[in-house]
Amino acid sequence: MVIRMAGEFNVLEHELVPEYHLLSEKEAEKVLKQLKLTKDQLPKTRITDPCIRTLDAIVGPVEEGMVVKIVRRSSTSGVSICYRLVVRG
Repeated sequence: MVIRMAGEFNVLEHELVPEYHLLSEKEAEKVLKQLKLTKDQLPKTRITDPCIRTLDAIVGPVEEGMVVKIVRRSSTSGVSICYRLVVRG
């Protein structure tokens, strides 16, 4: 998906940046249940991260405690999916 923000560089469009997807609370609960984890056990990403700030501008408010799905694609290792908890800082 290509989205342009007026006068701003969209970091999510860069070829070296993986795909970021903001999960709904229901989706996050489902993923955490499948992985048998709690939110606190997820790796963290700061709300000030450029990718998170861009998501906030594109899809709406990203708040502390939300879960982000990150999809990395590689010609040598295929697809890798990870999840991060958004925290202040």
